[in-house]
Amino acid sequence: MALQFTGIDPNTEHEGSPTVWVDDETREIVIQGWRPDAALLTEISETEWAAGHAKGIPDPEAVVRIPARMIPILRKACDDAERE
Repeated sequence: MALQFTGIDPNTEHEGSPTVWVDDETREIVIQGWRPDAALLTEISETEWAAGHAKGIPDPEAVVRIPARMIPILRKACDDAERE
């Protein structure tokens, strides 16, 4: 794995905060974010978001929250991941 740092929440202080990387080998975007609260997890778990897909969050997956102010960082990560 060769992670390339893309950006961190611009409002971060000195502790952990939402961060974005791109894995250069797999071209995947890696995101660190805040854990969702119970209400959000319940809503996600009880809603069929796409026809034919099971409800819930499969064991190998997770949900994180990141602030909208990080949209430019996510755009950059998407562009970086698409480059070959």
